[in-house]
Amino acid sequence: MITCIGIGPGSLDYLTSLGRHLITDAEVVAGFDTVLDLVAPLIRPDAVRIGMGYRDQTQRLAEVAALHHAGKRCVVAFMGDVHFSGFQFLERVELACGERVDTVPGISSAQILASRGRVCFDETTFLTFHRRGDVQPFKTHLIHALQDGRNAIVIPRPWDFMPRDVAAHCLQHGVAPDRQVEVWEALTQRDAAWAGRLDECTQAFSDLSIMLIRAPQAFPSQLDSPESGALPGGTA
Repeated sequence: MITCIGIGPGSLDYLTSLGRHLITDAEVVAGFDTVLDLVAPLIRPDAVRIGMGYRDQTQRLAEVAALHHAGKRCVVAFMGDVHFSGFQFLERVELACGERVDTVPGISSAQILASRGRVCFDETTFLTFHRRGDVQPFKTHLIHALQDGRNAIVIPRPWDFMPRDVAAHCLQHGVAPDRQVEVWEALTQRDAAWAGRLDECTQAFSDLSIMLIRAPQAFPSQLDSPESGALPGGTA
């Protein structure tokens, strides 16, 4: 059997008990190297660990598929949740295996940010640009969401559509420059946030960043007079 598991946004505190059980029980644990490093404490000593990067993922997934077809209990670990920004990778896993595989959801950084920023998903549009291929339709969708007065939680794409690029794109398409923005980094690992106006978002951020563009009327009372700088966030 093979199961694709969302491990959460970077801290094992946010890994579900089912995901933890499946990883500790697996005979084969695979995933991108950075993800495997996070779950390394849970991998049993006799398990086969198959790390990969973008360039060799097809070859390495073929190895996982072979072990799966040989009857091994296999897990492929995904950062965050499988269905938030990992769906293209899920499709590659299934292509390698030649069949549909099971998935176990995880907590996404988008959910953590909604909690940190105290926004309701009913009033928020989530978009991830962490994908291959043409992202223009998603850029258009972002503008429409903001024009409709919604919050937007945005996962940028390293390194060609980062927070300052997102901000510039929004400004170029008529979004009000005074829309309030927060950029958070490594949400569950340390306090790290910047807040300010959309037209002030010109800094460089890491590839662990996630962005909240607030609806005009939705900025919380504790941030009524924001200034660029650190925000209280707490660690997990």
